[in-house]
Amino acid sequence: MPTVAERIDHPPEARLLILNCADLGLCHAATVGVYESLRDGIGTSASLTVPAPWARESASRFRGDDVGVCLTLNAEHERYRWGPITQAPSLLDGDGGFPRTVSDLWDHGDIDEVRRECRAQLERAVLWGFDISHLDTHLDALVLRPEFFDVYLELAVDFGLPMRLLSAEHEPQVGFPVRQLAADEGVLFADRFATLTEPVSRHGFLEFVAGLEPGITELTLHPAIDTPELRAITADWKERVADHILLVDDRGLGQVLADQGVTLIGYRPLRDAMRRA
Repeated sequence: MPTVAERIDHPPEARLLILNCADLGLCHAATVGVYESLRDGIGTSASLTVPAPWARESASRFRGDDVGVCLTLNAEHERYRWGPITQAPSLLDGDGGFPRTVSDLWDHGDIDEVRRECRAQLERAVLWGFDISHLDTHLDALVLRPEFFDVYLELAVDFGLPMRLLSAEHEPQVGFPVRQLAADEGVLFADRFATLTEPVSRHGFLEFVAGLEPGITELTLHPAIDTPELRAITADWKERVADHILLVDDRGLGQVLADQGVTLIGYRPLRDAMRRA
């Protein structure tokens, strides 16, 4: 069988990197940071948080960028809340929003309400005009439990979208073969999913790039501009601002990647190859 790289017209030895910018729509600072990373920096893809307060504003700024939907069933911030866009009592905690923790979601979430909510988030993104490039899942909530993964996979198949999955080395911790289940349904995904120790520095990023293996690697960052709003929302605002600086302000970084034989791609080539098949 051809590799995913070969299916998107790259040789199997190619080192391909998706730089995914998460939390589009989380807040104004994140929306600006993500779009600047895509349009003025080296970011190649983004994930929209449909239920978040600034998602509609993100839709108004959309210009055909490579944007997927991060299916969201949690609102983890202490004082910054959002909830389901459907009537879903089992997806509410006592504070009027989604559960803060994944375990709370798993303990109380009705799977039919989960399915209805996730589908509604995708349909709303389409209604807003997004050309959805892939599926993501907030806090990996839809990956780590089989009944929730069934919903995730069902939507990827129904909408013809690639999905973000755990790397193969982490799959044994899940307890069921998420990657094989997705592959059996014809769903494409990156060969590996990487995270970096925060805050991300130029040196650390280049060390990561130097160690890239052949195939497709996705690295997720959370770029945002520095504003009082961002500082009030989340304690990791410094890391988010550092991600934005890395992706946007370092003008020579794209050339450094090219010189090291790394090709930047988004999720659309995977989506298009999947739909052709």
